[in-house]
Amino acid sequence: MKLSSEKLGSLLEQIDLEVIPDDHPSLPKLRNVLGDHTFFVDADGLTIIEPLEQDPLTAEVVKVASWDDADPLHLFVHAPQGTDVLIELERTH
Repeated sequence: MKLSSEKLGSLLEQIDLEVIPDDHPSLPKLRNVLGDHTFFVDADGLTIIEPLEQDPLTAEVVKVASWDDADPLHLFVHAPQGTDVLIELERTH
């Protein structure tokens, strides 16, 4: 899911992830392999946000790549793994 600036701001208030900026040199390759998403990186690897089918106003953080233990500067892509971390896409104030 590609997040709007408003949704991204709301999300970052809820969880501690680092956004990969739109001008990052690896972003075109990530989008080519994984689709058009807003990507996040943390100590565990690369994640995206996917809305829940049963509640489209709530999304789950999904890990799509992990750091390579043999080469810690590189990620390896794997099947999406749900993390059970849920966020509100539309927060009521």
